[in-house]
Amino acid sequence: MSNTATLSIIDDDESVRIALDGLLRSHGYRVKTYASALDFLSSCELETTACLISDIQMPGMTGIQMYDRLSTLGIRIPIIFITGYPGVPPRVSADVPEPVAFFPKPFDCAELIACIESVLARSA
Repeated sequence: MSNTATLSIIDDDESVRIALDGLLRSHGYRVKTYASALDFLSSCELETTACLISDIQMPGMTGIQMYDRLSTLGIRIPIIFITGYPGVPPRVSADVPEPVAFFPKPFDCAELIACIESVLARSA
């Protein structure tokens, strides 16, 4: 399977970034990884990212705060949150679209891939 979409992974845990990078590349996606929300926001990938996969709890700026910042900038990127703190999903601001999904760590790889494929199909 060959996919041309660029997916951005944001997680402060290097092992998660490496694992997701390998998984997504094995499905043909172009992947960019970032150790923090601030790294992603200062990158050149804001306009080319088709889907974000982001941790929620990170030092400096949480995934939710990053999502709010993207909305403030007028950038609408579908986002899938992954979290090591499952339970009730955190609330996002009322003026931003709801995240696509929340996955607890560890997550089912097949379910994550299916979710990404669904997001990209809707965006096409």
